[in-house]
Amino acid sequence: MRHCSVQVRGLLTREELDRYNALMEVGSYLESQNAYDLAYTIQKEVDILILPAIERLKEKGRARDVATAEYLDSRKQAEQD
Repeated sequence: MRHCSVQVRGLLTREELDRYNALMEVGSYLESQNAYDLAYTIQKEVDILILPAIERLKEKGRARDVATAEYLDSRKQAEQD
């Protein structure tokens, strides 16, 4: 089973994180039983589950980019004055 990044995991809600952990546990068990076809289905569910957290991470990055641009603009204005 492929885990998502720590950043994405940090942005999961408590409910999403509980479901994520449960799915990973089931997927790991299925892999240990060599039931890779079933583990694949579980991995797809995990991939769908983490999509909202990925979007939250992207939004956080966009907000940081906007804040950086505003800061640089203010520095440029201060240098011109």
